[in-house]
Amino acid sequence: LQAEAIRQMESFRSNFRDNNYFVALVNNAHYYYNNEENEYAGNQFRYVLDKDKPDDAWFFQLIEEGRDFHLNVNPDTELGVTKLWIDVLMRDEAGEIVGMVGTGLSLDAFLQDIVDIGQEGITTLFVDYNGAIQLYRDRNYIDFASIIKPEGQKNTIDLLFDDPQDKQQILGMLQLLKKPGDQAGQVESGFVTVDGRKHLAGVAFLPAIGWFEITLLDLNTLLPTSYLWPLVAVFLGTLLVTLVLFHLIIQSRILKPIMSLKHAVEKVREGSFDLPRLDKPDNEIGWLADHFEKMTQSLGHSTRELEEKVAQRTDELNRLARVDPLTGLKNRRGLDEVLDEEIQRARRQETGFGVIWLDIDHFKSINDNLGHQAGDQILCRVALWLKAGVRPYDHPGRWGGDEFVVLLSPCDPETLHRIALRIRESVEQESRKTGTQVTVSVGGYFALPGDSTDTILRQADRALYQAKDEGRNRVCITTSEDPEINPA
Repeated sequence: LQAEAIRQMESFRSNFRDNNYFVALVNNAHYYYNNEENEYAGNQFRYVLDKDKPDDAWFFQLIEEGRDFHLNVNPDTELGVTKLWIDVLMRDEAGEIVGMVGTGLSLDAFLQDIVDIGQEGITTLFVDYNGAIQLYRDRNYIDFASIIKPEGQKNTIDLLFDDPQDKQQILGMLQLLKKPGDQAGQVESGFVTVDGRKHLAGVAFLPAIGWFEITLLDLNTLLPTSYLWPLVAVFLGTLLVTLVLFHLIIQSRILKPIMSLKHAVEKVREGSFDLPRLDKPDNEIGWLADHFEKMTQSLGHSTRELEEKVAQRTDELNRLARVDPLTGLKNRRGLDEVLDEEIQRARRQETGFGVIWLDIDHFKSINDNLGHQAGDQILCRVALWLKAGVRPYDHPGRWGGDEFVVLLSPCDPETLHRIALRIRESVEQESRKTGTQVTVSVGGYFALPGDSTDTILRQADRALYQAKDEGRNRVCITTSEDPEINPA
């Protein structure tokens, strides 16, 4: 199972933007990883996570929080890499968390694409609920592994602002935006001072990932004092519109696809692999959604194949549980089930059916003189002759040891008598051809509607012992509980 899981993940690795993946399991804390260079091919197991090690605490914290999606800027000291990790929880059919899977994006490339847009006078950063800096163009300000750091040790937005009141103003905006309600598209703004320069700050909440986007507009750069003041209001309005548009773009390219992917994960967790079409923007989130869609299709196909195989094997096991392995006939369990069905049918239709009970004469002597292997061969031959002597729709079986039972339906007393004689004669005649004479004693009972299982078996057994008492190699038939048994 582990090898198959690794093979599946390796097949998906090329679909990720940075061609890497990780898998971490809850039950044993094993951590698997492979990178773009395929450096760990055949050795994807890298190390065991330790909840007492600060570097590994992120995993256990995310498992405890139970968030299906999480973005985590974190250095992996064991692997020697620092990435923006996209973490997705794995759950079993009962909804229990069994592990985590994800991929790491190059932090420098992501900062260049999303954060450091190259526009002079415009600075974008992302912070968490506590104002800890998650993404910023200067890596020295990023608060790596925020999830496990205590308050007071985090790199927060107060590192950027000259005035402590500016930090409180921004934190107030964060609190306002994260209040319950529909905050989609809402932007809070205010003036702050950064490096001695006046900035207009715009803040928007990204609820899907639990981060806030902060955009700082340097007014001295974007709006020099030489400009006519009547243009200030127009320009500020334009800047605010730009902030809203930028937030809507983030909403469309990141948040909406993430929510779509989250709903897809919930459907898979509920056991449904028939997913709606996912939003796939042309970025890392889109590639993750495409990969998840392909993985889900593969899992759905594998699950259906597994269910079919399990059903086939279950049917085969049920069949084998009712078959005697030596002779291939029904065993006692199989005969009991057929007997119960015939008793019910007889009661419904007010008709009888025949039961033949026979055993091989002097079989113990055959085993003692010729050996058990020869005895097994004789049992198999008798089974073949027994099948040949009954009708295709009758039910011959091995009751146990050297005893065999046949259920005849439909049947009447004359048919029961005729088939019992044919079985005895067939065994006697066919065995002569093998060089080892074999005979059988046969007892028969014609079961009536209302007869119980005990009555039927007792009468057939009684007839068998009557045949043996009368010298063996005989047929004795009875058709009721009380009358004498009729030899034949």
